[in-house]
Amino acid sequence: MGSGKVTEQLDWNGKKVTVAGLGVSGIPAARVLHGLGALVTVVNDGDDERSRAQAAELEAEGITVRLGDGATLPSGTELIVTTPGWRPDKPLFTAAAEAGVEIWGDVELAWRLRGPGAAPWLAVTGTNGKTTTVRMLASILEAAGLRTAAVGNIGVSLLDAVLGEEQYDVLAVELSSYQLHWAPSIRVHSAAVLNLAPDHLDWHGSMEAYAADKGRIYEGNQVACVYNVADRVTEDLVREADVEEGCRAIGFTLGTPGPSQLGVVEGILVDRAFVENRQKNAQELAEVSDVQPPAPHNIANALAAAALARAFGVDAKAVRDGLKAFRPDPHRIELVEEVQGVAYVDDSKATNTHAAEASLAAYDPIVWIAGGLAKGATFDELVQKSAKRLRGAVLIGADRALIREALARHAPEVPVVDLDRTDTGAMSEAVREATRLARAGDTVLLAPACASMDMFTNYNKRGEAFADAVRALAATGDV
Repeated sequence: MGSGKVTEQLDWNGKKVTVAGLGVSGIPAARVLHGLGALVTVVNDGDDERSRAQAAELEAEGITVRLGDGATLPSGTELIVTTPGWRPDKPLFTAAAEAGVEIWGDVELAWRLRGPGAAPWLAVTGTNGKTTTVRMLASILEAAGLRTAAVGNIGVSLLDAVLGEEQYDVLAVELSSYQLHWAPSIRVHSAAVLNLAPDHLDWHGSMEAYAADKGRIYEGNQVACVYNVADRVTEDLVREADVEEGCRAIGFTLGTPGPSQLGVVEGILVDRAFVENRQKNAQELAEVSDVQPPAPHNIANALAAAALARAFGVDAKAVRDGLKAFRPDPHRIELVEEVQGVAYVDDSKATNTHAAEASLAAYDPIVWIAGGLAKGATFDELVQKSAKRLRGAVLIGADRALIREALARHAPEVPVVDLDRTDTGAMSEAVREATRLARAGDTVLLAPACASMDMFTNYNKRGEAFADAVRALAATGDV
């Protein structure tokens, strides 16, 4: 089925390594490196109560921690291992570049620590849909009887997967653009870029730099580079990648697939890539109805997951069984309730315009609940594409005026309710107002196209507030 190439093992004993940042990846990295014999110093910008408690634990284990100064390169540093969130323009990294010190992320570290016989990686990136696709892929691999885990940006940490006692046949790996930026040497079995839209541009500096970091996932691929036929940039990244001899470009499409593609024919997911005589033959994989929910962007996720599984040699039955068994995480186009003929759908995870566009494309007609922190986004294109589907819109959050103005420009006939409050109770009022605008057969859709932190701790809390308000409506007829 394929193997992962193992990199040369390094001698860590006495190596002076600086770990940039405490947190979910910095602390495990520091402990792993210390355990390997490295002389580890952790540097951290913050010096708050939580950081001090974390530092005390690490120092008790013999790891040096320097709080309140993440800018200065510790003397003698031979390598930096950074957490993904640290931006490339940090002074620490400028100093490292001037000193000729390499910078790795936690993913690069995990890749370098893989031992002989290590499980190959099937990797996924993209602006939206990564987590769902990786979890679908893991479900398919499990259905094929393979020992696997969803790892990387989700689930099990990559360091735990690589160094733990559990033996895997293959890993389903989610990689963010941040992680890929700091992972120069990973070379996976097969990889997919699902889509590309402007996101995290403050971190990367430009759309070109963001795309280039996403494209790193294809470097050195052994069997398949999976791209989105509907997103030309993903195919361009495949063309630019330096891959192993014999590695193939495999497209996925919601339309009828050509040779070397997976697609949809009369409600059936079919494979014209991993079959004999692909000019004439196609292999049925699953029905659209086997994918839950069967929204267009989720079908695209399923096709990408299927392509990676097929690249690894998984048979068609396991693809169907894995997709049928899979259920998405909460707050991803999740039907909460149907009340008096109106469906209430929670897609709080749609935190940018690209994700919201995919969500809005799945329903018609829609009463749209949107707004929050725009993070520099503009909404004209989103509103233009979705205007004909909108019965009405209810706007919440700090940057709702940007969406209101886009609606006024491109959908002036759509009734808009602008809720001038940013407390968490605003969600109950939003659901009330959306219910007033909706008719039987409509979908009230929470697809905010914005981040949540102006009103909620995270998108999960925002989705829960929506679901609670909808269930109150279902129980009492009022919110």
